[in-house]
Amino acid sequence: MGDAMTTAATTSANRVPSHTAPNVNERIRNKAIDSIRHYAQNPAGIGERLRELDREWDVERALETGSSVLSLTGLAIGYLITPWGYLLTLVVQGFFLQHALQGWCPPLPVFRRKGFRTRDEIDRERFALKAIRGDFDGISGAGAMTAPRAYEAAERN
Repeated sequence: MGDAMTTAATTSANRVPSHTAPNVNERIRNKAIDSIRHYAQNPAGIGERLRELDREWDVERALETGSSVLSLTGLAIGYLITPWGYLLTLVVQGFFLQHALQGWCPPLPVFRRKGFRTRDEIDRERFALKAIRGDFDGISGAGAMTAPRAYEAAERN
């Protein structure tokens, strides 16, 4: 059972992007590269941008929060107004389970279009900015990097 459950529940860095429209993925990627390019030209702001990235909500956190709020709302409606309110909780948690297992659920495209990124996408920008700032110079000897090159290096993990 352990192997089957591990396989069914295993997540990968690509499960959300693979269920996202290519143009949305490209917009998210280009926005990150534009940010990296901006901070490559204005390195004094990299520290503040890294702090912003620390506070950025990823798509998983947004889905978890939305799921919790809607589920609690359904429970309250079910208890206080009509038993049909419990149906909201059932549907929302069904979608959340689907997301956990498959990496997709009906609200996901909405969140992605609003610009919510995966933790991996946020970390790519973070590591690219650190590479541009020179944090890894002693490790790789790579020296100065362009924004697209830094992002591609971060994509390789």
